[in-house]
Amino acid sequence: MMTATELPAQQYPFGPNEGLALHPHYAELREHQPIARVAMPYGGEGWLATRYADVRTVLADPRFSRAATADREDVPRVNPLPQPAGGILGMDPPEHSRLRRLVARAFTVRRTEEWRPRVEQIVDDLVTGMLAGGQPADLAAQLAWPLPITVICEMLGVPYAERERFRGDTDTSLALGGVTPQEIQDARDRMRAYLAELVAAHRAEPRDDLLGELVAARDEGDGDRLSELELVQLGLAVLVAGHETTANQIGNFIYTLLSRRELWERLVADPGRIPAAVEELMRIIPLGASTSFPRMATEDLELDGQLIRAGETVGVHLAAGNRDGSVYVNPEEIDFDRPEIAHLGFGHGAHHCLGAPLARLELRTALATLVRRVPQLDLAIAAEEVHWRSDRLIRGVQELPVRW
Repeated sequence: MMTATELPAQQYPFGPNEGLALHPHYAELREHQPIARVAMPYGGEGWLATRYADVRTVLADPRFSRAATADREDVPRVNPLPQPAGGILGMDPPEHSRLRRLVARAFTVRRTEEWRPRVEQIVDDLVTGMLAGGQPADLAAQLAWPLPITVICEMLGVPYAERERFRGDTDTSLALGGVTPQEIQDARDRMRAYLAELVAAHRAEPRDDLLGELVAARDEGDGDRLSELELVQLGLAVLVAGHETTANQIGNFIYTLLSRRELWERLVADPGRIPAAVEELMRIIPLGASTSFPRMATEDLELDGQLIRAGETVGVHLAAGNRDGSVYVNPEEIDFDRPEIAHLGFGHGAHHCLGAPLARLELRTALATLVRRVPQLDLAIAAEEVHWRSDRLIRGVQELPVRW
């Protein structure tokens, strides 16, 4: 067994995030140093896990705490500001479980299926608008972003016309660079203030939407009663997570398929492979630009032969775990016929993505509609000329010019 002081810390991140390329050092670490000591941009040194089994352990073992890292500037991390306390993302069970139960019923597979006709209508309308506008068109602006924003606004009870009030602040709050910590804090404060306004409006005029249900749970609940801060933070978490990740992933999916034309042509020829394609693309595309939220060990423990001391933090890299050759055959290849193995694209454990059923519905519907209505879709510029978002927690295209 090694101790925490025997391994020199490596500077993290390992290099710039360029498009959807995963830095090759992750593969080297996974093979030779799966629990690596790293010096984070903020908060000092911590550990990085890159193997599939270790990632799952850190995400599921209650001895690795998210709550212990909340509002602590000394926590090693990639984000300029630590995760704030009081929100579902900075909680552990049983507090996390209490909040999750209140929104989980809105995102079950059964409830999500009830949204299928509406999601299909939204996608059809957006594709119709894109085609009517002529080519080339920016698929990111005309489909990838408006689809999940429209859906989550309708589900939650947020006026779609006010989307610009939160979209810019969402982008700033997820920044890894290019903005100051104060600008990130100001963006967080504005979003909380906006959600507080929506809560007040729903309280004054009760409505039949998710935010209305949460207000009722706050005002009328018993054992699961929300505090006002929890109510606002929970609504904000649903709003941000409900559009930011899926919007970027739609663009990432289409870019990947069109830049490797044989993959697109296969789905055109066999749309029945789209569900499998969504899972495989979720596995291999590194949506996160860096590690996930850090977890702090609450006691001394061993992880893959490495001693982790109580109070030390471990970050995991989901995409690195998803390319573990001990789990997946030819893990660097995109294989729509790959045997089904649970991937880490939606996380794992208590914080497994609550909206995964909705994200799957939106991703599948977007692909199915495009291959049906625009089978000749193609990139309007060379793949290497596509511009990518930078210095953000989530990877995605700036624009995705397409033609047909």
